[in-house]
Amino acid sequence: MLVDSHAHLDSERYAGELGDVLRRTSEAGVGAVLAIGIGEGPAQMHRALDLCREFNGPDGLAGAGMPRLYASAGIYPHNTDEANEAALAKLDGLLGEPEVIACGEIGLDYYHQGAPHDVQKQGFVRQMEIAAARKRPILIHCRPKDGDNACWDDLLALLAEHWAATGLGGVLHCFSGEWEHAERAMEMGFLISFAGNLTYPKAQPLRDVAAKVPLERLLVETDAPFLAPMPNRGQRNEPGWVAYTAAALAGLRGLSEEEMGTITTKNFARLFRLTLAV
Repeated sequence: MLVDSHAHLDSERYAGELGDVLRRTSEAGVGAVLAIGIGEGPAQMHRALDLCREFNGPDGLAGAGMPRLYASAGIYPHNTDEANEAALAKLDGLLGEPEVIACGEIGLDYYHQGAPHDVQKQGFVRQMEIAAARKRPILIHCRPKDGDNACWDDLLALLAEHWAATGLGGVLHCFSGEWEHAERAMEMGFLISFAGNLTYPKAQPLRDVAAKVPLERLLVETDAPFLAPMPNRGQRNEPGWVAYTAAALAGLRGLSEEEMGTITTKNFARLFRLTLAV
């Protein structure tokens, strides 16, 4: 069994097709998907929870031929200028729902034009405070400008100051940093999640990092509909294709695909305190 630990199932790119996508996901051996609840801003961050309730059975379990869906909720770095008290109260309420197992994706992004850096930092801290009160792990987005580590430096400093002591941990989603960044985050209880870009020909530095991360700290994800893995690069990604990333990661570690599926599924279940069949 595999878990896709990060997919944007509420994307318009799945409009009218999500049921078929999820059936293919189950057929690919993916038993659970964490649907990311950031939408296009705080006004839409409930949509991942809505999808859980639409596609899971009435008892909260996966419907026939479907993966089990879980949800997150959070305010993306570029939307932190919208993180007013109403938006933060909405986030707090969503994190109180049983299907919403994580806060995120949250963090910092210095690559794209968006909210000013100081606004991103303030929004990040406020969301960490809410997640800590709700005892929810956090899903981290960190994207620096090329060749500039300021984003990582700021992110890790804020985590050390405002999160490490909670002991709740979280996930560095779609990791693309250096070994030093992974190591510092793991010291604070984080898991390192790799997406389809791990399979790209020019991603050898990333594969070098993935080969060093302890097995008990690994997760796999798609970040669907983005970052489709080889051999499907350039297409709309979907959760079933997490199998390609898991296979690449297994090859790096000298493991079978089944072993990597078991390892990453157990890691996901442990972090989020879930019972999953592996």
